[in-house]
Amino acid sequence: MAMLELVNVSKGFGEGDARHEVLRELTLSVREGEFLAILGYSGTGKTTLVNLLAGLATPDQGEVRFRGAPVTGPGPERAVVFQSYSLMPWLTVAGNVRLAVDAVHPALSAADRAGKVAQYIGMVGLSHAADRRPAELSGGMRQRVGIARALAMEPEVLLLDEPLSALDALTRANLAEEIEAIWAADRRTVVLVTNDVDEALVLADRIAILNPDGTLGREFAVALPRPRDRNAQDETFKSLRASVTASLMDAARRATVTDRRRLPAVTPRHALPGAYAQAARSMTGDRYLQYSQLHKVYATPKGPLTVVEDFNLSLRKGEFVSLIGHSGCGKSTVLTMTAGLNAISKGAIKLDGLHVEGADPERAVVFQSPSLFPWLTAKENVAIGVDRVYPKATQAERQEVVEYYLERVGLADAMDRRAADMSNGMRQRVGIARAFALSPKLLLLDEPFGMLDSLTRWELQEVLMEVWSRTKVTAVCVTHDVDEAILLADRVVMMTNGPNATIGKITTVALPRPRTRKALLDHPDYWTYRAEILGFLEEYEHGAKKKEVA
Repeated sequence: MAMLELVNVSKGFGEGDARHEVLRELTLSVREGEFLAILGYSGTGKTTLVNLLAGLATPDQGEVRFRGAPVTGPGPERAVVFQSYSLMPWLTVAGNVRLAVDAVHPALSAADRAGKVAQYIGMVGLSHAADRRPAELSGGMRQRVGIARALAMEPEVLLLDEPLSALDALTRANLAEEIEAIWAADRRTVVLVTNDVDEALVLADRIAILNPDGTLGREFAVALPRPRDRNAQDETFKSLRASVTASLMDAARRATVTDRRRLPAVTPRHALPGAYAQAARSMTGDRYLQYSQLHKVYATPKGPLTVVEDFNLSLRKGEFVSLIGHSGCGKSTVLTMTAGLNAISKGAIKLDGLHVEGADPERAVVFQSPSLFPWLTAKENVAIGVDRVYPKATQAERQEVVEYYLERVGLADAMDRRAADMSNGMRQRVGIARAFALSPKLLLLDEPFGMLDSLTRWELQEVLMEVWSRTKVTAVCVTHDVDEAILLADRVVMMTNGPNATIGKITTVALPRPRTRKALLDHPDYWTYRAEILGFLEEYEHGAKKKEVA
């Protein structure tokens, strides 16, 4: 008999024309002691599924069962860890965990209950922080408290609703390893919903895909030896990772919008007359963007602090370069100096033969947060820059430019929606459309997808690649994501740790274009590039000194 079951379950919200069906006729069973991961994009109903399993919601159709009996409400045998920490801010770590221990073991002596509190805090590695309050903890530590509190309920099933998605990549990886170790200790039944393929592969015995239409998709058995390494080069791991990724992307593929608009023949104000443009191409084609002995120095109470030094790099016109390195290595500093938003301390940056001085629409920037005006629609947000860049175009021509790029990024049906009413992914699409609509000489991307879940990030990476392939604008992208760096770039520029950060290594990515994530994973050279970049990052993880550019 299954520990936990969904039998022909459907769930929707709203009435009449506003009705939205979230889950459709799901049938799924979870074995006792199994670690099941459910993968799906944001908005596919993963949280609704967890709420049904926890008894916090009831199905419109079908039945949820625990050990064969219908689930009619929440119970201590099913503990939940949500994406948000939901801790009591006035209580210490020990106090938050004690809430669960007191509920489960009211008859135990105070000393025995204190021993159990200490036991569960120790399981998540927080014994040193037992007397701290949530406000004094990092995000990763707060999530550990949530897991400890759930474990203290001594549940038969642990339900994890994207518990790591709000954390940085390193903390996320470390905490995933801790979750696996805790699970392996007593083989408690676990259901994890996530949008991270690597996380599912590291943790799960089985992976189930939740389709965007709320139906259940393919399932994959994960028969990899434990403990697992998400950076493994094992052929079985690579093959399974590629298959799961391809299945997710196939499940999310929607009917593409037929091109209804063509880009009007309008000239941006920063474009050179034809003869000058031809001369500029011949002189600076291989050195279209030049960094020469670039330095950034900040004054501090302890004296000058050199963040970036001797950064030397040349980009060809139309080249796409990714900058990667650990936090604090100066990647964003280089980008903001290139944008003209941060003064150059020493050295120079030249674009198309001219020194970079101050901000200019010829250098379009897409930040991690798209910085839209929330009260304006998508069209109005994009039009602000377009009206300035195309002063000689008619209003109708400028509107065509706006709508063309919004359509290209998949917002054909949301052009008139206010930014405040959009998801993070949709707002970032508007930011990308706005950048391309400026017809810039240089596109600068500063962790443009860093705030998005991993599956939405994949989708927008491909949107970016599709639009870039039409414009071939010279581009520099700052990222922490190795796969993103390889997918986007002609060259990956790796930076050493700060202070005094500089270029440590450059890898040329000789993969065919146009690129997709599926094609990337299928290409034999991808894993070589990935290993090379990961090797560099691991070497510098603990403050290694600068090395010569390869």
